[in-house]
Amino acid sequence: MGKVIRGQRKGKGSIFKSHSVGRKGAVAYKRADFAERNGYSKGVVTEILHDKGRGAPICRVQFRDPYRFKKITTTLIAPEGLYSGQFVYAGKKAGIAIGNILPLGELPEGTVICNVESKVGDNGRVAKASGNYCVIIAQDPDRGTTRVRLPSGSKRTFPNECRATIGLVAGGGRTDKPMLKAGRAWHKYKAKRNEWPIVRGVAMNPVDHPHGGGNQQHMGKPGTISREAVAGAKVGQIAARRTGRLRGSDRTDEV
Repeated sequence: MGKVIRGQRKGKGSIFKSHSVGRKGAVAYKRADFAERNGYSKGVVTEILHDKGRGAPICRVQFRDPYRFKKITTTLIAPEGLYSGQFVYAGKKAGIAIGNILPLGELPEGTVICNVESKVGDNGRVAKASGNYCVIIAQDPDRGTTRVRLPSGSKRTFPNECRATIGLVAGGGRTDKPMLKAGRAWHKYKAKRNEWPIVRGVAMNPVDHPHGGGNQQHMGKPGTISREAVAGAKVGQIAARRTGRLRGSDRTDEV
């Protein structure tokens, strides 16, 4: 019987948990109150920050509470072109400008957006990584839906009331610069979590991994594995619908 393999150890958590010390807090929209659902709220960008383990910069935006004498400070993903001291407007009646937060149904086709809500009121889930953006490709007011092209190129339909920030996420082109040396990768993943370096299964001994062993480094069996496989054997391409290179061109022009 072999050892407990890496995938099983990672599933437990423990030393593989995220390194969250030093992070600035959850990035989320403020609750959509009456003012935001029917008019707009005005906020000011107080600062732009670096968040540990995140490629994109974040910003702190301060809104005035419409019901009590206090301020609401939210942490948001910073779109490209945002600056400290800028006024941002959140709500149905907000103008179309970089940094403003509006429901998808109020935006014209072709608008570049980021930090899109997946479900109404979930405070932003889609297109939050540096340089990412979505594009509105069609509006359907009768059904109350909006068709959006995601960063992956695939298309998805969202409810009209889902909110999004106008613009693309700042920090684009981050991956264009090569790492060049292992020390930089070490520092990068030190801030994220314990997931580097990654040892290949074929480079291990048979006791450590299903792909280990043999006189040459080879798998010795197909790389695809069943969804129902036991945990100690579940490595490679799990429940793969297809394998190999993607051939042909992807059609992205149809709605």
